[in-house]
Amino acid sequence: MRRAFTSNKQLTQLARDLGIKNWQQLTQFIQNLPYGRNSNRNDFSLVISESKGTCSSKHALLKAIALENNWEDIHLILGMYKMSEENTPGIGSVLAETPIPFLPEAHCYLMINSVRKDLTSSQADIANIENDLLKEVEILPHQVSEYKIAYHKDYLMDWIEKENIPLSFDDIWELREQCIFNLSQ
Repeated sequence: MRRAFTSNKQLTQLARDLGIKNWQQLTQFIQNLPYGRNSNRNDFSLVISESKGTCSSKHALLKAIALENNWEDIHLILGMYKMSEENTPGIGSVLAETPIPFLPEAHCYLMINSVRKDLTSSQADIANIENDLLKEVEILPHQVSEYKIAYHKDYLMDWIEKENIPLSFDDIWELREQCIFNLSQ
């Protein structure tokens, strides 16, 4: 998609200030930034100024710029998937000592013309998790912070209860945090 920017709003202007002129250049730029949490989850501009981002912040920024440019075929998706060593290399050592083969993980990506796109990194490939998706919901950029966390925690609590998982919510959340830490190394 070689759509040129039409907006002069804040986030689009930040991209323009870097010499980025269209959607294709923007997605390549964002995809090549390192994975890492930003200092403020609610400020998507930090993906650019801090030169890093997570699946949430990077895709929220992309969706926000799409909104600024009235590109209505670009949707921000929150997908719950079965995170395991097979589909998320680097977390296996965390799960190896537990009685569970996977953790339900919240992952953000885009849906463009009904096609899933994961632009978290140049190595990201949505095909790695498509068969392990448990649920998808469309969200807005501002929902990648508190809403996403609450949704994820509620999902995990229900999963622990329904599946009789022999670990507490706190144990599960700690395992999840260790997985995320491993991925950022």
